[in-house]
Amino acid sequence: MRPLNENPMSELHKFLFEGLPVRGMLVRLTDGWQEALRRREVAGPFDAPLRRLLGEMSAASVLMQANIKFNGAVVMQIFGDGPVKLAVTEVQPDLSFRSTAKVVGEIPATDNGHLPLEVMVNVNGHGRCAITLDPKDRQEGQQPYQGVVSLHGDHREPLHEISQVLEHYMLQSEQLDTKLILAANDEVAAGLLIQRMPVEGDANLAGGARNEDEIGLSEHYNRIAHLASTLTQEELLTLDAATILRRLFWEEEVRYFEPQEGDLAPRFACTCSRERVSSMLRSLGQPEIDSIIAEQGQVEIGCDFCGQHYLFDPVDAAELFTDGADTPPSSSLLQ
Repeated sequence: MRPLNENPMSELHKFLFEGLPVRGMLVRLTDGWQEALRRREVAGPFDAPLRRLLGEMSAASVLMQANIKFNGAVVMQIFGDGPVKLAVTEVQPDLSFRSTAKVVGEIPATDNGHLPLEVMVNVNGHGRCAITLDPKDRQEGQQPYQGVVSLHGDHREPLHEISQVLEHYMLQSEQLDTKLILAANDEVAAGLLIQRMPVEGDANLAGGARNEDEIGLSEHYNRIAHLASTLTQEELLTLDAATILRRLFWEEEVRYFEPQEGDLAPRFACTCSRERVSSMLRSLGQPEIDSIIAEQGQVEIGCDFCGQHYLFDPVDAAELFTDGADTPPSSSLLQ
């Protein structure tokens, strides 16, 4: 593994354990994560516990997208009946990401900037985590794939951290043992993923059943996951990638791949546009838009992800409903 310089740029590292059915990834979101927080300040910053949750979700979503190499958006949502009604992160195939949240109540004060999920989201035990894979070139009638799990373990015990929820999700949806360490503050959002590799080759015709049969039984995975679990959140946030991996796995034979840095690194980017906002406004219908114009003199839409504002005066609003502007409606959830 080549030496890495300490720098503020985001980076993604992939590695394999030679001869073992175990793979890993480490991501550090720095400049991109700071940009995401800066954009949010336009509408007012989120409280520290929510910023931490969104940072951990962003790091985890980047790891998930990089792991499956999906040609489309990977969308992670946490929703429930707490003061945080919804937290969402979206990652595109080029590892560009964005995140936001909907807050409907007061988030309790905390001295350390951290609150468990049962305080922020899962107050009455009805919280869920949804992972959606939305294909980039979706065919007509094709629906995105979505997997949903509760914010509880197998024995209905509340899961306190998003890392625990995602480990549980991978066991249920992919039958793969996964260890996930996540951490975030206002400078860095980082994550380390260790995963038992799935059954491959001819035997993979029955891979789902075989993967399930092997849950928890790989001594190699269990050993490496235990080493990963010794990494503290403080170390994950403050140490460079080379130091972390050397300290954890110095006794293992590890093959490191070229890190994704610079133009290939994860970065903040928003997919909102005036065209997509226009499509969303058309879906509301002309009577609704006309009533807003009559009351406010214009229609103003702000993107929750990046803070960009789109203004439509009476002329702009009228043009939305001319014959030449007619396009299919779109969802207002992700613009």
